[in-house]
Amino acid sequence: MPERRLAAYTMMVLAGVLGWGSLLLFMGFLCVGSLNVVDLAMNTRNALFLDAGLCLLFFVQHSVMVRKSYRRWQARRVPAEYGDAVYAICSSLVLLALVVFWQRSEQTIVVFGGACRVPFHALFLLSVAGFAWGIRSFRHFDPFGMTPVRHRLRGTQPRPQPFVAVGPYRWVRHPLYLFMLLMIWSCPALTMDRLLFNLLWTGWICVVGTILEERDLVSAFGDTYRQYQREVPMLIPYRRPQRVASLDRPSKEAEPR
Repeated sequence: MPERRLAAYTMMVLAGVLGWGSLLLFMGFLCVGSLNVVDLAMNTRNALFLDAGLCLLFFVQHSVMVRKSYRRWQARRVPAEYGDAVYAICSSLVLLALVVFWQRSEQTIVVFGGACRVPFHALFLLSVAGFAWGIRSFRHFDPFGMTPVRHRLRGTQPRPQPFVAVGPYRWVRHPLYLFMLLMIWSCPALTMDRLLFNLLWTGWICVVGTILEERDLVSAFGDTYRQYQREVPMLIPYRRPQRVASLDRPSKEAEPR
């Protein structure tokens, strides 16, 4: 029906534009610090409270909407094929809000200038390359939930895609989180607001992004994933890369939340 096709195309455009736009802005934020898009002229204390609130808003949205219980609730109100796209759109909007309304602190802890900035920028670029490497390890990577919408338009059913631990997934179980942590700490200017950001996001990634996700993956894949846990480190590649068994589907780690 024309109305359904229009809704599907609208969902895909929104997910793609908002997804890539928020991701590029966030990468700029990680590289240079606050973009100071909206300056609310707050004192340091209020600015840090606002910044912390923006981080917590993203953490809650990102973690709640990926839970199975929420997905079941959403499926009763939104067509199942739109579920991943709705998640991507909401995540992108919250991430945009974080970048746009983030308040820069005037208190500086340490700033590296001149040639001292080169190693930090090099680390950032290498981390971006590693992040891209991790993404390319998934042949059917779909960060913005467009594949189910395309199948809805074609009247087909998506095939379950097997996940094989290749590329950086042979070194660590969560390479995208590892490279994200490196990007987070690669900014050469460490202000009070950036330190707050680094600490909050590091804690969230290490606790919610890995430990809770590991619990979901064990629940989904059972002994197969337990074997993967035994053979491959979580975040720090301190062992030789392993050849591991295939899983039934890819981890949701790579999707924006």
